[in-house]
Amino acid sequence: MLQRTLFRASRQAARSLPRPHPFTPIRQPAAASLRWYSETPAAKEGESTATDSKPAEPSETTQLKEQIGKKDKEIVDLKDKYLRSVADFRNLQERTKREISAAKDFALQRFARDLVESVDNLDRALTTVPSDSLTSSNPDLVTLHDGLKMTETILMQTLKKHGLERIDPAVEGEKFNPNIHEAVFQTPQPDKEDGTVFHTQQKGFMLNGRVLRAPKVGVVKNS
Repeated sequence: MLQRTLFRASRQAARSLPRPHPFTPIRQPAAASLRWYSETPAAKEGESTATDSKPAEPSETTQLKEQIGKKDKEIVDLKDKYLRSVADFRNLQERTKREISAAKDFALQRFARDLVESVDNLDRALTTVPSDSLTSSNPDLVTLHDGLKMTETILMQTLKKHGLERIDPAVEGEKFNPNIHEAVFQTPQPDKEDGTVFHTQQKGFMLNGRVLRAPKVGVVKNS
């Protein structure tokens, strides 16, 4: 009896509850409760991914530094070439000056060698006239001698301007110098020291400080 009464009460209570809609959607679980799993397997320890293996591109600052370094190297090379060119040009100038000077000296030397023969002939003409004949009784000879002497003086002054000088070591009693003089003979001279030049057989000439023709001299030798 009691069981029936409980069964009826439960049926009435079930009828009083609202019935669910036939198309009520099933609620999905909250998003926070969802779990997402990657299909790509995880990389093992010690292995790098594909993105890590690509080299990093150089930055703009690095590129600028490399360009500046190249420009600095080019500047150093160009400066070195410039200095070398200047040095070569200066050496060429000095060498050209020396060659021009040597050519002028050589040309003047050939001319001077041919000219000294004429100077010797003029000197012989003056020395062949004895001094006792240069008197008022021979006015023409005196005039000729004076004219030749003046011509010789002017000629020697002109030659000296161009570096050609005549040397006569016997006039000043110089010591014999084998680098300048040419000894032709030796003889004793009691009143002179040994090695003194006492006679000039042929006068010499110097061209720009160098011996063009050595004078032929006689040297004192007492011992």
